[in-house]
Amino acid sequence: MTVMEQAAQAMRALALDEALKDQVAADPALRASAWRVAERYVGGRSIAEALARAAELNAEGTLVSIDYMGESCRDAALATAETDVFLDLSRQAAARGTACSVSLDLSHLGSVVDRELGLANATRLAEATAAAGQEMTISMEGSDRTDLILWTHERLCERFDHVGITVQARLHRTAGDLDRLLRQPGRIRLVKGSYLESESLAHARDSRELRAAYLRYAALLLDSGHPCSIATHDPDLLGELRPRMRPGSGAYEIEMLLGLDGGLLPATREQGHPVRVYIVFGTQWWLYVWNRLAEDPSRLFQALVDVTG
Repeated sequence: MTVMEQAAQAMRALALDEALKDQVAADPALRASAWRVAERYVGGRSIAEALARAAELNAEGTLVSIDYMGESCRDAALATAETDVFLDLSRQAAARGTACSVSLDLSHLGSVVDRELGLANATRLAEATAAAGQEMTISMEGSDRTDLILWTHERLCERFDHVGITVQARLHRTAGDLDRLLRQPGRIRLVKGSYLESESLAHARDSRELRAAYLRYAALLLDSGHPCSIATHDPDLLGELRPRMRPGSGAYEIEMLLGLDGGLLPATREQGHPVRVYIVFGTQWWLYVWNRLAEDPSRLFQALVDVTG
């Protein structure tokens, strides 16, 4: 294992360290320094800040997906209150005419407390986003939650046709999951996958096997005509997939994360491909930001500049 691979693995472990997260949040100096790193990747701490960032992107011709951070909520009352924030986000976005979808972690809505609670809160949000004409996209979490997420998605698809789902190319099980999901309505978002997983469950990050799996699944989605989101910042991957993309078809979009497009987004948009930027907001950004750093440990140099700057 190279030093960079060791660094990435260490950062993924830090992303899951809730004690360290609480320590940083409790210390004003550490919290301020950490936020200077986080704000490159986070759209703000409030709905208003996230929608302002979304408006800037919409003005450039870019769609957005907005997610309120707070995975692994283990209190039923809090999960229901957090769902109300998502409902408020949907209402405010609709009132402002924001071209956006709403993304979420089901564990934020209480699924790890009780799957029926998670389903009930997700149903409330599905009703609101349907009324607002917004897509709703369920994010994928660690592989220990995949079955729960797919169960909830299937229940929602019995009532709604605008609820999408995320799949991770890294997981060995994804081939079977995709076969099942292609029979459901709603957009399928394909990501590489950033969670800390064992080799028995997932391809190694930055491996040839992961690259091949991503290309295989992306080709399957694009050829199927099923609504999909090809989520990647890798120009080489996009270059290989572009012959399968049909601008104007409405079946696909290319999705990138805020702060990570490296100039690829405007170039892709100018080529006629629909593009979407994933924006997160809120105060529970610890896991998200550490995973962004772990994806490319060289980003630690940028983080150092952001802290000292």
